[in-house]
Amino acid sequence: MLMINMPRNLICPFSSSSTPPNHIHLSWMLLHCCTDTILCLRLSSSYSDLEESRLSPMPKRAKPTYLAMDKENQIIGYVVPIFRGSHEYASGFSDTEEARVKESAGYMARRNLFTSGLEMERTEQTSRKVSMRESAERICLSKRIYENEEHHKRMNKDSLMHAPEFVIKPRSHTVWEKQCVRLHCTVSGWPEPRVVWYKNNVTIDPMAHPGKYKLESSYNVHSLEISRCDFDDTAQYRVSAMNSKGELSSFASIVVKRFKGEVEEALPMPRHGLISEYGITFDTHIVDGFGVSFGREGETMSLGATVIISPNLARYQPEVQWYRDDVLLQPSKWCHMHWSGDKATLTLTHLNKEDEGLYTLRITTKSKYETYSAYVFVRDADAEVEGAPGAPLDVKCQDANKDYVIVTWKQPAVDGGSSILGYFVDRCEVGTTHWSQCNDTPIKFARFPVTGLVEGRSYTFRVRAVNKSGMSRPSRVSEVVAAMDPADRARMRGTSAPWTGQIIVTEEEPAEGVVPGRPKELEVTEATKNYVVLSWKPPGERGHEGIMYYVEKCVSGTDSWQRVNTEIPVKSPRFALFDLAEGKAYSFRVRCCNSAGVGEPSEATEATTVGDKLDIPSAPGRVVPTRNTDTSVVVSWEASRDAKELVGYYIEASIVGSNKFEPCNNKPVKGTRFICHGLVTGESYVFRVKALNAAGLSECSQQSEAIEVKAAIASPTPPYGISVLECVRDSMVLAWKQPTFIGGADITGYFVDYREVINGVPGTWHEANVKAVSDRAYRVSDLKENRKYQFQVRAANMAGVGIPSLPSGTFVCEEWTIAVPGPPHDLQVTEVRANTLVLLYKPPVYQGRDPVNGFYIDIKEADAEEEAWRGVNEKAVLTNYMKVRTLLKEGETYVFRVRAQNKAGVGKSSEPTEPVLAETKPGTTEIVVDVDDDGVISMNFACSNLTPDSKFVWSKNYEEITDDTRITVATSGEKSKATFNMPAEDDIGIYSCAVTHTDGACSSYTLSAEELKKLLELSHDHKFPIIPLKTELAVELQEKGRIRFWLQAEKISANGKIEYVFNDNSLSQGEKYKMNFNKDTGVIEMIMESLLPEDEGTFTFQLQDGKATNQSSLVLIGDVFKGLQKESAFMRKEWHRKQGPHFVEYLSYEVTPECCVILKCKVGNIKKETVALWYKDGREVKGDEKLTFTEGVLKLEIAQISKKDAGVYEIVLKDDRGQDTSTLNLTEQGFRDLMNEVFSNIANSSTALKIQSTDEGIRLYSFVSYYNEALQVTWHHKDAAIAFTDRIKSGVVGEQLWLQITEPTEKDKGKYAIEFHDGKGGLKRTVELSGQGETTAEFQMAPYFLYNRARVAGGLPDVVTIQELKALNLTCNISGEPLPEVVWLKNEREIVSDGHYVMKFEAGKYASFTITTVNTTDSGKYSILVKNKYGTESADFTVSVFSPDSKK
Repeated sequence: MLMINMPRNLICPFSSSSTPPNHIHLSWMLLHCCTDTILCLRLSSSYSDLEESRLSPMPKRAKPTYLAMDKENQIIGYVVPIFRGSHEYASGFSDTEEARVKESAGYMARRNLFTSGLEMERTEQTSRKVSMRESAERICLSKRIYENEEHHKRMNKDSLMHAPEFVIKPRSHTVWEKQCVRLHCTVSGWPEPRVVWYKNNVTIDPMAHPGKYKLESSYNVHSLEISRCDFDDTAQYRVSAMNSKGELSSFASIVVKRFKGEVEEALPMPRHGLISEYGITFDTHIVDGFGVSFGREGETMSLGATVIISPNLARYQPEVQWYRDDVLLQPSKWCHMHWSGDKATLTLTHLNKEDEGLYTLRITTKSKYETYSAYVFVRDADAEVEGAPGAPLDVKCQDANKDYVIVTWKQPAVDGGSSILGYFVDRCEVGTTHWSQCNDTPIKFARFPVTGLVEGRSYTFRVRAVNKSGMSRPSRVSEVVAAMDPADRARMRGTSAPWTGQIIVTEEEPAEGVVPGRPKELEVTEATKNYVVLSWKPPGERGHEGIMYYVEKCVSGTDSWQRVNTEIPVKSPRFALFDLAEGKAYSFRVRCCNSAGVGEPSEATEATTVGDKLDIPSAPGRVVPTRNTDTSVVVSWEASRDAKELVGYYIEASIVGSNKFEPCNNKPVKGTRFICHGLVTGESYVFRVKALNAAGLSECSQQSEAIEVKAAIASPTPPYGISVLECVRDSMVLAWKQPTFIGGADITGYFVDYREVINGVPGTWHEANVKAVSDRAYRVSDLKENRKYQFQVRAANMAGVGIPSLPSGTFVCEEWTIAVPGPPHDLQVTEVRANTLVLLYKPPVYQGRDPVNGFYIDIKEADAEEEAWRGVNEKAVLTNYMKVRTLLKEGETYVFRVRAQNKAGVGKSSEPTEPVLAETKPGTTEIVVDVDDDGVISMNFACSNLTPDSKFVWSKNYEEITDDTRITVATSGEKSKATFNMPAEDDIGIYSCAVTHTDGACSSYTLSAEELKKLLELSHDHKFPIIPLKTELAVELQEKGRIRFWLQAEKISANGKIEYVFNDNSLSQGEKYKMNFNKDTGVIEMIMESLLPEDEGTFTFQLQDGKATNQSSLVLIGDVFKGLQKESAFMRKEWHRKQGPHFVEYLSYEVTPECCVILKCKVGNIKKETVALWYKDGREVKGDEKLTFTEGVLKLEIAQISKKDAGVYEIVLKDDRGQDTSTLNLTEQGFRDLMNEVFSNIANSSTALKIQSTDEGIRLYSFVSYYNEALQVTWHHKDAAIAFTDRIKSGVVGEQLWLQITEPTEKDKGKYAIEFHDGKGGLKRTVELSGQGETTAEFQMAPYFLYNRARVAGGLPDVVTIQELKALNLTCNISGEPLPEVVWLKNEREIVSDGHYVMKFEAGKYASFTITTVNTTDSGKYSILVKNKYGTESADFTVSVFSPDSKK
């Protein structure tokens, strides 16, 4: 072996003055070529004929290794074998060169010692004679090698080319100023990557900074050297390697420190140039972002967002990255990324379900970044065959080897309406377009081993699903995978050893053929009912040539081994066996073979039963939908139990009543929560979930409860007013009142809890009902007679169960035996007006001895005494409602109660209602009875205070109308109409309409016999038709300030005519007036571009349709006209302003809990040329923080605000369309208000005052989350400000504010406070230093800390050496007040006094330790620990025991 030491730049190690030996020179040339391209030459199989004709036969040898190892298996260099001269083409040496091998450097050196000068001259002459011929042969050989390399690249391009990889990444450094620093890295990749260095994402140009930066690249080793570092060089550095296969970056940071005490002159002066990073705060805003998107397989989708980086510096390039489900995306044929300077775009060229997920755009500038995210849904393409399933997805290749690969995929969410029967796997060789099917029968397992691959070739795979209707579309093809040994694949990807400066040249000797040994670690890695996969490791004894394998199987219980692959041995240490009998048990073993023979078999595996080992997951648990937005619902569920190798879940949704489920996601999600988008607002949906793994999809979970798609709601407040309606021996009937706030959704039910009260002590709460009850009354059963109980009630809606009510009073469970009825319940007051209202109630649960035959209503003023109750009705009423018409005074507040009666008398009164104010609320409307032109009689009610959940509820005699045979109800917007189908005497009664989720909007109408007769006559008298109008003539402003006059006719034929009139003058179509009449909708409109002073007057639309006529007028005069004219001009001006970049919300500030000040504003209509510039006092801001831009909001962060930050801040938004400006004055009072808010945050973050004893005295302290130098703090003692002296001092350390009291005395006792001033009320933190209670120790410890602390005065040696069987006695002095506690330890464990160890503590001063008879086990470390309330101290000594024999 010849060892050659070489420098890193790989300069040839031979002197230029002498000619190196040819074989070494050629080896050097080959090494140089291998370093730049590939490590070794491998001839393509297409050159086999040429090899046979030119190469002499020789045995096959194992693949050589090119890494030199030391004794500890550490890489120390490269090994380059010397090729043999008998293989001219393969090795690079001709026959004549073989003779010159002997004239190597070592051979020449040895021969020179013993030969004369004449012989050396003759040898040199011989060498010159053949040099020309040898040179020609080398040129020819180099050309042949180059052609072979190019051919190999063309034949197997994919296996050679690969993206860059960092073998050695740059390392971060911390250096002092004026020092030099060097970053270096090693990069592999083919084609050879292009390496670029960046500083804070800005390209480093050595030409722009002569002498500052030095870039070097040599043999894949790249370095950046920075000379004389200054403070400005502190930054993050990035090295980017890029070739045609991809791009990769690595980061390192450099921190430059300054020696303490240096003057500020060392700071770098501001630089003038294209890029000046020092002192600049980059603020990034992402506007016009992409939202939740929906696509279909095969389509092209683009996601884009406008990015505004301020200040806008020329040539500054941020780092733009796209992520899908938190995985960084790389450019490929499936996704293209584009950055135009101010807009980032991601184009998905051919959508597949693999593209579904959460996409995130990340913009990185300097040390921070901004992100923007939205979800992308991809639906299945239309099936080629109706009823066929969706395409599988996420096809991947795993465990690839020489002739074998495992293909995995995920099942589709859509099965086409029938179960999927299985899957077919197809493969295609790279370079061809022919797809061949790998399996003859469909397989149900989502994993399949593909065998029979040709070594060295590359393949792609795809999967198709099949059901009884047909075949699905094929999935997206997998990534290219090469059939080759994993070690070869790793080497061809560019892995290399670190350069050590040494090249080791070795010569391989031929080896005889060796029969390979036994394979090792044979195991069954996968077993299904379709196949079994075996895996093993190659043997250690296998010679230099390659080996192949034979696989044998044996039915369990027999000794008959059968070879499985009799015709073709396999090359990979993996093998898949098919056609095994399901349910049978088999054992397997493997033999190795090569040209020398077949080796011994491996150890057989344990018996393996053929069948699926992976079970289909169980169905997910309970599915709970929750409102999210008006188009989405959050669905959560319980995970599948005991699921193995779970891939994820599919969620399906169905509109209630349709029984048709559609997938919400086409790519499995791994969590147990998912937001289903794209739902129809107002529709009700149910959801179900399926789990999947490689074995298949689970059964569907149970359907969720139906949920209406609308904005999220809240849980209701607690009910109140719990009362008892009936009581028997073992149960009680409770009633309660509805919560004051129901959470924005109807209450779905109530839950009742109870607890027993024993001797006035409440017990544990128990659930009375598991299923919610809808009524506000419930019977609690299984109670114990004559026991006392308390109750609480919780209300529930779609948002969840609210908090419980306050516990009720204590009720005794004893049977009622009274004859009169119990109290009525559920009293409700409705239709409240100034002088009338309606009281509703429910009859009592306890009837008494006889049925209830009437009710009495009582009334009193809310603040009156109990004696003020008076009756409303003298005669009992039979109905469950009553309209109170008298006794009410407007503006008074009343309460009501109800009593029921039977034959035995009048029962107990109900709980009183809540106080009711007798007034007619503004906006109160009444039911309006209308007879239209067709004679239809209807009742109409309108409400202008609707909420999204409001509903109109019509009732007859205060019972909701559910039958539409007599009345038809129609609701539109804020109006509801109840139309009589065929008015008759059966319709006589009290009709009411109530609007839910409002402040009591309700009205009633009494239809008597006389009123019905009048309405029927009015319906008959409507003989003269008119054109009905849905809306009267109205005016509205449109875009650009246009004025639109319009009305809508309810019914008009195609022959209708319109006359437009202004101030009795007819108007015609022209430049000023644009008329339009939509005869389909009946909308008539006239549009004017602007209003001039002469346009003040009356506008009229006259309609005529046959004999029917109608007209509507609108008067625009005076202030109404001027206001409309002014608003139109303003809208026109605003429209022009908004054509360019503009502010939606102007500049303001916000102080975060971390005391950072954020200046922010909201902008709109941004494009890529738009720039946003920040100014302070007329000068562009040059802060250290970066610009952020998220969802149209510009933010400028001031991390540590101080007086220098005061000023007038201005932001200018501009481009070629115009500019807009927003200003914020932070001077004088404005800045003081800002700082006061900062101080308030600091004060609120302060901790409670704490007391700490120190050697000098007592310290009071408090911590704040952030300290600002301008913060004003005052320390108080006994409510008076403290005057600081040498004995009493205050200060700040980091975020700790402290007060030090040295040598405290009795006068220092009292209340201490620290006051934070924030310009308002301030904040105080106080503590009592009284010398009593918890502060006694702290106060007393300070003066006596050094004197009374427990101490070990002395007397103990460091080491004690003693002979075995002797006695050891040690004594030391102890001091301290109060008397210390003494503990002896051996090897950190406490020693207990016994016959062997004797410990004493006498007179409070002397502690003794005795070992009666010492033995060798007593050797060790001993300690004495003394402690009292003022402190703890210990002393250590070591005992070493020796025997007399060992001493001799």
